[in-house]
Amino acid sequence: QVQLVESGGGSVQAGGSLRLYCAVYGYDFNRFCMGWFRQAPGKEPQGVASIHKYGATDYADSVKGRFTISQDNAKNTLYLQMNSLEPEDTAMYYCVADGLFQCSIATMTSSSSKYWGQGTQVTVSS
Repeated sequence: QVQLVESGGGSVQAGGSLRLYCAVYGYDFNRFCMGWFRQAPGKEPQGVASIHKYGATDYADSVKGRFTISQDNAKNTLYLQMNSLEPEDTAMYYCVADGLFQCSIATMTSSSSKYWGQGTQVTVSS
């Protein structure tokens, strides 16, 4: 069974930075697509960024130029570097994995077979 464990969240002031981590456990050979979703209270989860196993990335317009998704396949670890954080970035951030061959925020959003981590809270104050 695939398990995803996020860490690195916290509380920062606007303009600050955080780096999120996602450790992947279990059989991940079929998990070609990884990503980060976030969910604010009262809202549906929204895709933030995705990355194919071999490097292709996709970002939500709201985070382009500020967030960077990356991975270390040897360590089975996914990262999200978040710079220039804004109060609107406040949310629970989830690591997500799927076996999609075509990897993007759109394909991950429409997939019904995603694996989710437990989430890590990011709070950005003004």
